[in-house]
Amino acid sequence: MEQFFPSIDHAILRAELARRIPDPGVLWLVDRILESGAGVLSDVYQMVYFPGDDLFAAHRPRGLPIGNLTSQFWANVYLNPFDHFVRRELGCKAYLRYVDDFVLFADDKERLWAWKRAMVSRLARLRLTIHPGAHPRPVAEGLPFLGFVVYPYRRRLKRRKGIYYRRKLHALLKAYQRGEIPLEDVNASVLGWVNHLRYGNTVGLRKAVLSSQRITPGNSFKTYDREIASMLTCSRSLRWGG
Repeated sequence: MEQFFPSIDHAILRAELARRIPDPGVLWLVDRILESGAGVLSDVYQMVYFPGDDLFAAHRPRGLPIGNLTSQFWANVYLNPFDHFVRRELGCKAYLRYVDDFVLFADDKERLWAWKRAMVSRLARLRLTIHPGAHPRPVAEGLPFLGFVVYPYRRRLKRRKGIYYRRKLHALLKAYQRGEIPLEDVNASVLGWVNHLRYGNTVGLRKAVLSSQRITPGNSFKTYDREIASMLTCSRSLRWGG
């Protein structure tokens, strides 16, 4: 979905939570958490008007801070009615969703187009929109899902994500060489990226990106952690330069 976390409408979410939570004290806490997130992502949100909106719709409280534990859970609460719609009303038997990333499978392209039209209409009730590029495609072409392109027998990282991380790592190493950040920050970034990529067929990509980088110790150089160094050496990750 497009602009998912910035688009989550507080009134809709609060009503959905109130359906399941009878405790006034818990709902009071819910309100305080929602208030703290109002407008937190307003700088990245582009206003979308839905049927029946007036000019005041732009001032509706919306947005959940990405990373909060409540945000991750409440995102599923928010989309729970949509899940039931897809499974029960559309009758889709092969449906996957992880937060705002979802895929529907069918053997009939016309059915998929009909489902998309129905989903656009249903998501409008939640004040959500689908990415313009979302459309039916053969699974043999690969399906974009959770940062990967998923094929029947392999998973590849999206090309733009590989390019982005190559540039990010280069910037981190430059900052380390200038003594602006400790080496541990570079380690944490590399390990986080490798941990994400291990869910795909990405050994060649990891070697290509990491083996192209050289580390020149900066002013804040400290002993390199042996366990991390061993892992990176085994994967031909970072080369050291004097």
